[in-house]
Amino acid sequence: MKKILIIEDETDLRESLAEIIAMHNFKTITAENGIEGLEQIEEELPDLVLCDVDMPGIDGYGVLEVLRQNPKTMTIPLIFITGKNEWDDMRMGMKLGADDYLTKPFTGTDLLNAITVRLERKAAVEKQAQQKLDDLRSQIAMTLPHELNTPLNGILGMTAILVEELDILEPEETLEMLNSIQTSAKRLYRLTQNCLVYAQLELIATDPKRREALLSLPGSCYPKTAIAEVANNIAKEANREGDLKLNLLNTEVKISEPHCKKIAEEIIDNAFKFSVAGTPIEVIGKITNGLFKFYVSDRGRGMNPEQIASVGAYTQFDRKLYQQQGSGLGLVIAKRMTQLHGGDLSIESIPGVQTTVKVILPNN
Repeated sequence: MKKILIIEDETDLRESLAEIIAMHNFKTITAENGIEGLEQIEEELPDLVLCDVDMPGIDGYGVLEVLRQNPKTMTIPLIFITGKNEWDDMRMGMKLGADDYLTKPFTGTDLLNAITVRLERKAAVEKQAQQKLDDLRSQIAMTLPHELNTPLNGILGMTAILVEELDILEPEETLEMLNSIQTSAKRLYRLTQNCLVYAQLELIATDPKRREALLSLPGSCYPKTAIAEVANNIAKEANREGDLKLNLLNTEVKISEPHCKKIAEEIIDNAFKFSVAGTPIEVIGKITNGLFKFYVSDRGRGMNPEQIASVGAYTQFDRKLYQQQGSGLGLVIAKRMTQLHGGDLSIESIPGVQTTVKVILPNN
């Protein structure tokens, strides 16, 4: 049974509302002022709050502000009950996060319709969030074990050979195996680091104080130097130095150098990973309308519109058709990090022809 909290200082109206709502299979909780209402919200965690705007002490706006600042209560729908019909008052309530207004006088039908609509909308949002969580769990279950086991198997297999055959192996063979172990270890390290980075970014994205702290950090970087360093290292690692085409404008961007490099690393690494040797990887940086725009283009297999729209953590496309490394975190990390710094990341792709990832960052 859904719980509805009524915060109303007029006794007769409060009791009438409670009676009407209770008749329609809702559990009703009442409070005669804002302080008592906030205590009931903390104790009962109602499914919806009906709240008068004009009350002594803490008014309806004060209740709403506290409600929206608490992670436990910030998604509870709140409908204001008011005798006012002024646009400025409604706009203030909506700005603070109110879900609806009921202007006195209103009918029982108006009241129940408003409650029903808000509860249905809340249920739809929760269902969508649960579906996203289920999809994420499924992607993690399918992707992460493989990505962890592949480098681990390489490390375990090579070390087992070294232990058993060290006395008979040639120095060149030993060095080759050690290099293979190091490659697998680096892959495993990057995966674990990306998981941690992704978790940290999601915490920042959902906490205004953490985001404010991130943006207030001093620091900027020169992307021409930072991006070029990252791009050259990735091209060298892939033995594709000749495929890399750099055209970066020298400017200063308001983002720390490690974050700038991380964004560039994930995008450029994807471009090399999903294209073949002998095809160009273009990395371009320029200033347009006071913004730094950074493009990475490749001639790989590309993505269709549905795949672009579905880019998410631990998501890989056509895994059954293609052998590929990676957890699917790279683009998500780059996009989230860009957004947290006030920028934007977008993808344009023609499957089998060209894919371009565009990053826009505020110029310092």
